[in-house]
Amino acid sequence: MAALTRFAPTPSGYLHPGNGVSFLLTAQIARRVGARILLRIDDLDRGRFREEYLEDVFETLRWLGLDWDLGPRDARDFHASWSQHLRLPRYGEMLGRLRELGHLYACSCSRSSLRAAASDHRYPGTCRERGIPLDTPGVSWRIRVPEGEVVDCLEEGGTRRLDVHALMGDFIVLQKDGLPAYQVASLSDDILFGVDLIVRGRDLLPSTAAQLFLARCLGEAAFIRATFHHHELLLDASGEKLSKSAGAGSLAAWRRDGRSPAELLDMARRLGS
Repeated sequence: MAALTRFAPTPSGYLHPGNGVSFLLTAQIARRVGARILLRIDDLDRGRFREEYLEDVFETLRWLGLDWDLGPRDARDFHASWSQHLRLPRYGEMLGRLRELGHLYACSCSRSSLRAAASDHRYPGTCRERGIPLDTPGVSWRIRVPEGEVVDCLEEGGTRRLDVHALMGDFIVLQKDGLPAYQVASLSDDILFGVDLIVRGRDLLPSTAAQLFLARCLGEAAFIRATFHHHELLLDASGEKLSKSAGAGSLAAWRRDGRSPAELLDMARRLGS
């Protein structure tokens, strides 16, 4: 039986229907398996963080009728005790371990050069053998992922094999601004809090592959044994994913319009059936 799952919103925009359904589905699965719920708010990207987006997380969860067992109760509590920026030393320790194990290399490629070189959005390995010192200013750090590298992902229905190189290539673990990448922070947090059930959209299978690969490199057996549930995505009338980046109507707008969460509850039940 799972012990802990999590809601993991990012306060970089107002939450959208896809977030709401994922929260509801996570709560539904947690009740079924007897797991507690952690609220983990991913706020590393301070460039897009807004206080109103943080408040929206708490307002949305209350509107959906959801509660959690661990994590911040409001914005003040979040800033005082739960921001990811308070855990930067832990992320640095994880990056240090990866460096000591020899898994990392420095990359000086710009985003524009990568867009031109990688038609499939996967890093082509440009800097892999260039030997750029890791302490060079303005570089990112990438992790070497061998061709054909496969990880086993435990799901309720069995084991899914994920090709890490095909899904992610040599992915970034430290950004050029000196902040750890999402994959490192997410893995570190899940290990810290003991999360052993992760519910996420199937579009995040590459993240699952990356985090399981990092856990294997670091010998983090508990995370490797975690159970994953990759749910289908909410699509609009044209078949596109509902998301902030795609301009989907926010749940804040739903609340202003007096709409009920009943529609989202129905979607979550159908996804979980």
